[in-house]
Amino acid sequence: MRRIVVTEFVTLDGVMEDPGGSEKFERGGWVFQFHRGPEGDKFKDDELFASDAALFGRQTYQGFAKVWPSRSGEFADHMNGMAKYVVSTTLKNPEWKNTTVIQSDLGQELSNIRSMPGKDILVAGSAQLVQTLMDHDLVDELRLMVFPVVLGKGKGLFNNTNDKHGLQLVEAKPVGTEGVLTLIYHPQKKMTDPRGDFIK
Repeated sequence: MRRIVVTEFVTLDGVMEDPGGSEKFERGGWVFQFHRGPEGDKFKDDELFASDAALFGRQTYQGFAKVWPSRSGEFADHMNGMAKYVVSTTLKNPEWKNTTVIQSDLGQELSNIRSMPGKDILVAGSAQLVQTLMDHDLVDELRLMVFPVVLGKGKGLFNNTNDKHGLQLVEAKPVGTEGVLTLIYHPQKKMTDPRGDFIK
């Protein structure tokens, strides 16, 4: 069974909104204020090359689809070539290659995808989707790159989960020279039925 791996940039107060600043939020762009160093680059490279599929919510997908097709290099080539699944009831005719839209019965679709041969399925951004996956016990690994800044406002990664979730810390490492920290957690699994339609 393939793993679903969630990877996120977050602030110390749990904000994950607009880390790169491309969405023009009031307090966006915070990720570029700190140098994550070669260890931080390796953290991101390792998770990407351990995966061969990506799962997105609509907004994150559309943001990525504007940027990555025009980029080149080993990282971009892998990103552009991998299978992409976007959960949306409104997205029509996606142009980023290798994209499949999941419009209903997310639980069954993920069960089918996870049963296929392959590597990890990577989820980036997509806060609402991540919360849904957590609530239905479908996240196998949570990878956070935490930046030493408090924004005080903005979309939080876990603001709207329906339940509390226990996490087991697997790894914690400082990267770079400016206080960036990488954390790897494994959620403590609940006994739930992942089947059914729970797209929000």
